[in-house]
Amino acid sequence: MRILSQIKFPARIEYFKTFMDFVSSCARKQGFSQKRISEIELATEEALINIFNYAYEGNNGDVEIVCKLDNRKFILEIADSGVPFDVLSVKDPDISADISARQIGGLGVFLMKKLVDSIQYRYDGKKNILSLIVFRDNG
Repeated sequence: MRILSQIKFPARIEYFKTFMDFVSSCARKQGFSQKRISEIELATEEALINIFNYAYEGNNGDVEIVCKLDNRKFILEIADSGVPFDVLSVKDPDISADISARQIGGLGVFLMKKLVDSIQYRYDGKKNILSLIVFRDNG
């Protein structure tokens, strides 16, 4: 696996555009179509907003994004040292239910799962590490 580029800033909304520009640039350099780049951006946005809002519970902390390449897989590794949170443990919402009967939450994670080819999560003892994986031949 090869690291292409990485970025690290405080987990605050004022750095959102910087993170998103970085992700867009990494994806563009891999030759993805604009449609696929937009999907990658939206999945990343969901992950970042969750980190900004919930990971540090009012305390300060950082977010690091590492762009990697593993054969034909483009991987965005998003890491924070906030509260452990496995996004894969979130049950998919019942999108067939009437909107007024749906439970709150889970739609952003569901959307992330639909926008990328695969999602992996691990907690290394100090960091949440969320990997958004996109196959390069889908560009």
